[in-house]
Amino acid sequence: MNADAPKPSAAADAKKTADPTQTHLVVALKHARPLTAVRFDPKLQYVFTGAEDNTVQRWKLADAQALAAGAKGADGKPLEVKPTLFEGHDSWVRAIGFSPDGKTLYTGGYDGQVITWDATADKPKPIRKFDAHNNQWVRAIVVSADGKQLATCGNDNLVKLWNAADGKLIREFKGHESHVYNVAFHPDGKSLASCDLKANFKHWEIATGKCVRDFKAEALHKYDTGFRADIGGARALAFSRDGKLLAAGGITNVTNAFAGIGNPAVAELDWESGKLKVLHVGKEAVNGVIWGLEQHVDGYWLGIAGSRGKGSNVYFWKPEAAQEFFKFNVPDVGRDMSLAADGVQFAVAHADGNLRIYRMEKKA
Repeated sequence: MNADAPKPSAAADAKKTADPTQTHLVVALKHARPLTAVRFDPKLQYVFTGAEDNTVQRWKLADAQALAAGAKGADGKPLEVKPTLFEGHDSWVRAIGFSPDGKTLYTGGYDGQVITWDATADKPKPIRKFDAHNNQWVRAIVVSADGKQLATCGNDNLVKLWNAADGKLIREFKGHESHVYNVAFHPDGKSLASCDLKANFKHWEIATGKCVRDFKAEALHKYDTGFRADIGGARALAFSRDGKLLAAGGITNVTNAFAGIGNPAVAELDWESGKLKVLHVGKEAVNGVIWGLEQHVDGYWLGIAGSRGKGSNVYFWKPEAAQEFFKFNVPDVGRDMSLAADGVQFAVAHADGNLRIYRMEKKA
C-alpha cells in the first residue's frame, strides 16, 4: 500500500459488502482426486489446494472468474481451467501456509515432510524439503505475522518452531501426550496455542519454549469404551482478531468413534482464563466434523462441517450465541475452508475433488 495515498483495506471493504445470507456458488473447479486442504494466497492471485494424489494444486483466480463469467475456449466450449501441480510429497497434503507477501508457499503432508516452494513459479520445484515430525503426519503449518517463523505440529506429539528463511529448527515444544492436531500464533506474536487429540490445550511462550498453562475443552473429546478409541481434538484452530478468544473446531456428542459419528461443534474459549465461553453447535443435529474455521472482520465465525449423507454446511456463528444465525448447505463433504482477504469470498475443498468458490453478497 502506498503510504502517501492510503486506500481502503480489504477488511474495510468486506465490512461494507459481505452478507452471509446472500451466499452463493460462483464456480466449481474439478481435480482428479479428493481434496484435503485449501487456502487463498494473501494477494488473492491464486487458490491452493491439497489432494489425495499427494500433489498441491495452484488455481488462478482470474481463470476461475473468467469461467464463472461464461468465458469460452477456442472450441466454443466453456473455458477449461486446469491447475499447476506442485509435486514433492509422498502422502496427502493437509497443511498449507504462505509468507505475508504471498511469494513463498509452505506445505506439510502426512509423510512428515515440510516443503518450501516459490508460490508463483511457472514450473514449481521444491526449494527446501525436510522431515519435520519424525516421518509422522504434519497436521498443521502456521506462519508468524512477520513471516520469519513457521510453527508445525504432528503425530509425534510435538509442536516445533522453524526459521522460515533456512528451514532450521529453532525450538521444540514438548508436553503433549497424544497427537497434536493444531497450532496457532497468538496475534501478540509472543505466544502459541496448541491442541491435541484429547482436546488438551497448551499455551506456549515462544521466546523460551515454556508451557505457560494447560486447559481443556471437554466437549471436543470422547473415549469410546466400545471401540477403545479416542476421538476429538481441534481439527481447526483460530484466534479472534483481538486475541481475546481462541476457537477450536471439532466434533462433540460422539456415539461411534470408529465411524466418526457425532455433531460438529466449535469450542470458543476465553484466552485469558482458558475457560469455555460458548460451545457453538447447529440448530439441527447432523453428523460431521468442523474441518475449517475462521473469523470474519465483522466478528462472526465461519466453519465448514464435513457431513455424511447430506453434503456439508457452512455455519455462521456470532461469538455470544451457541447456535448459528445462518447456515449454507454445500454439496458433498467439505474437508477444509479458506476465507479470502477481501472478506467476501470463501473456498471449500471437497471430497468429490471439487474446489468450490462462494461469495457472500447479492448476485450481480
